[in-house]
Amino acid sequence: MSSTQPTRCQGVRGAITADENTTEAILSATREMLNALVAANGIEAADIGGVYLTTTVDLNAEYPAVAARQIGWSDVAILCGHEMDVPGSLPRVIRAMVMWNTTRAPHEIHHMYLRDAQQLRPDRAQHGHITQPAT
Repeated sequence: MSSTQPTRCQGVRGAITADENTTEAILSATREMLNALVAANGIEAADIGGVYLTTTVDLNAEYPAVAARQIGWSDVAILCGHEMDVPGSLPRVIRAMVMWNTTRAPHEIHHMYLRDAQQLRPDRAQHGHITQPAT
């Protein structure tokens, strides 16, 4: 990370829905979301300060952190948790808060809301299908 801009820790948000409460559905959705965040922002594991992954209470078949390890985030501090069980909320949601050390300003960061989770932040849904790193 070389730049004349100062490095700051910025939060990068993501959310995705899983098709069902199974190990493979949770891991597949989590990998899709994390890979989308990486691709959209050019995130490198060495620049991640920590990750907080949450699931709605209806997803408990696997820790989403396993998916982060599967994509190579071996030395990244990761914490998993459940969200509040709010009546009427979107089911089977996995969310991420990636604390990223970057020179980018907040308005230059691409947050990713994929699948049915686009309903949570329609203002961010336009970034939901980026597959190449931002330049």
